[in-house]
Amino acid sequence: MNLSLNIPFNRPLMIGGEPEAIQEAVHSGMLAGNGSFTSYCEGLLSKLVGALDVLLTPSCTHALEMAALLIDIGPGDEVIMPSWTFVSTANAFVLRGAIPVFVDISTADGNLDVTLIEAAITPRTRAIVPVHYGGVACDMDAIMLIAERHALWVIEDAAQAVMSNYKNRHLGSIGHLGAFSFHATKNYTSGGEGGALVVNDASFLDRARILREKGTNREAFASGAVNQYQWLDIGSSFLMSELQAAFLSVQLDAAQAVKFERRARWENYASELAPLSDFHGIKQASVPDWADHNGHIFFLKARDLRARNELLAGLNAKGVCAQAHYVPLHLSPAGKQFGRNVGACSKTVELYERLVRLPVFHSLTDGEQAYVIDSVEACLRGC
Repeated sequence: MNLSLNIPFNRPLMIGGEPEAIQEAVHSGMLAGNGSFTSYCEGLLSKLVGALDVLLTPSCTHALEMAALLIDIGPGDEVIMPSWTFVSTANAFVLRGAIPVFVDISTADGNLDVTLIEAAITPRTRAIVPVHYGGVACDMDAIMLIAERHALWVIEDAAQAVMSNYKNRHLGSIGHLGAFSFHATKNYTSGGEGGALVVNDASFLDRARILREKGTNREAFASGAVNQYQWLDIGSSFLMSELQAAFLSVQLDAAQAVKFERRARWENYASELAPLSDFHGIKQASVPDWADHNGHIFFLKARDLRARNELLAGLNAKGVCAQAHYVPLHLSPAGKQFGRNVGACSKTVELYERLVRLPVFHSLTDGEQAYVIDSVEACLRGC
């Protein structure tokens, strides 16, 4: 085994034409956003996912904040979500005075346990925010039925799920609204930061574009639809720059190929590490039959917290940057201050204490992945 290898957890995706696309945007003189690259990316994404509209944003966080504004979330409203998610899922609604209500997950895939959702609904509940962990789909049919029964909005946090599907429907396109991330850690990036709001309900189409332009009809002005723009609504600076859109355009053109390569790396981990199943209590993620995922996260579940920490320490000592994941929101100081959880969320805590994520990214080489696999096996057999 080559002990000199040093394998990062992630390398941001680079297809090869990004610098040229940025140079083209610079020469166009249109830098601020809503130029030709923005239009191209939004049109391509709308077609790829089957959405009514897609609006590029500076981040997925901004997209979620726009979604909260669009459904008129306000003080005292409740929004159901998993505790097992990034802080932006909750922050977007807390900023409007709402209360995140944390519901437990399944440890098999890290997604919301849909059988627990209805018990969390109160007269103040306004929305459900399913988070597609690792790009693996939540049970969206069940969630949409619950939402319809209780007249709730559904906002998909598909930050990790660009190009993932649920029963042949793209994630982000099933709920009333969806949010994508193009951060450097995701499968596709717009140059480090970036996101998109996915609009699937026609009632939000016009207002979404006003909110994105600081609450003005500046976009209508730019297109010649009005002779001056003015302040019409609340809003903020929710528009991605044209340079970022140029960078992203190159990657979206290769979206299917990138998914294929990343999924192949995921499948190779699953196959090569399968013989270790149940060895020292190690288990892999379980992917539901309905989910065609994008290979965003490959994780193992150690026996317990101590075994997880030993495996992480062993891998990092060998130059493999394996990682745990978030502290559950309901255990975090702000989660305790601003939210509440339904029950103990014991499955969330269990996954948090057991999970080990392995490096998986588009440019991971065969040799690097083989070294990671050998290192996992060596660490487990040495434990």
